[in-house]
Amino acid sequence: MTASPSPSIQAPATKPFLATLDGAALAKFPPIWLMRQAGRYLPEYREIRATAESFMQFCHKPALAAEATLQPIRRFGFDAAILFSDILVIPDALGQPVSFETGEGPRLKPLTCADDIDRLSELSLDRLAAVFETIDRVKGALPPETALIGFCGAPWTVASYMIAGQGTPDQAPARLFAYRHPEAFQSLIDRLTRASIAYLARQIDTGAEAVQIFDSWAGVLPAAEFQRWCLEPTAKIISGLRQHHPKARVIAFPRGAASHIPDFARQTGANAVSLDTAVDPAWASQAIPGDVVVQGHLDPLALIAGGRALESAVREILAAYRHRPHIFNLGHGILPQTPIEHVEALLRIVRSEI
Repeated sequence: MTASPSPSIQAPATKPFLATLDGAALAKFPPIWLMRQAGRYLPEYREIRATAESFMQFCHKPALAAEATLQPIRRFGFDAAILFSDILVIPDALGQPVSFETGEGPRLKPLTCADDIDRLSELSLDRLAAVFETIDRVKGALPPETALIGFCGAPWTVASYMIAGQGTPDQAPARLFAYRHPEAFQSLIDRLTRASIAYLARQIDTGAEAVQIFDSWAGVLPAAEFQRWCLEPTAKIISGLRQHHPKARVIAFPRGAASHIPDFARQTGANAVSLDTAVDPAWASQAIPGDVVVQGHLDPLALIAGGRALESAVREILAAYRHRPHIFNLGHGILPQTPIEHVEALLRIVRSEI
């Protein structure tokens, strides 16, 4: 399954982030946003988070979720805002309730057999109405130069939580389920693929100008399983999304994909591939097709360290992608203990001419 990245006509590409996704290598410096840029490292986020009883309740309160989305834009002036939500709103909307335990992460009732999967409902977009209202609120409040990113979790990563009922170090419960019950697991992946297409299409309908597909656990899969459970579903989501929005801009993040990244970039049809911290920038610049935008992949710990370590890491990434379209980002989400002044220093380095 091969597709070519396609630029979007949903909005004029005058915003630096969107122009880059459309294939422009900017003359001075790349656009920048950070995964989890709205979150626990910001005191203003912690203040509003305390007003909701639970994380899922927070996600489903549009006024709060919109405020969380906008906070890092006000403070730092990133080139893109990303919707504040969670990848597990999809299982919840499929009838598998999700809760979050403080300090322990998500909890779901595990899917242990084919019958559990069959009992899931098809996606009701009405159950995600709060997400779409959040997008609408944010879109009307963003500065004109700032783009808005929607997102979903990739089917493999979302399925791994649905099978195990929680996060695990190596996603062994989902991997074993897929080996033992491949037809049932395929039906779950297919259901999540359909849901993701509908969900992302509605996000774009509501005002998202680009979307990112997070496959946080892609790196635990052997080659054949990576192809079946990661690459192919992502390609189907992008193809299906473009049946609704032919020029949809899509970033795919197959975290830990390593040597699979070039084929992933060629075959999925994503406009951009986001890279994790283990990827060598010099290798990626040569191995990833030139018509695919690269995003990432600063180590979040380098951002915590700051100083020379941060500046050296940033300049290495900037030098590697100087002559191709590049969006500056982290290799994974910003960590709660990140000093705000280090984020400010990062922006100064990235936005200085080199």
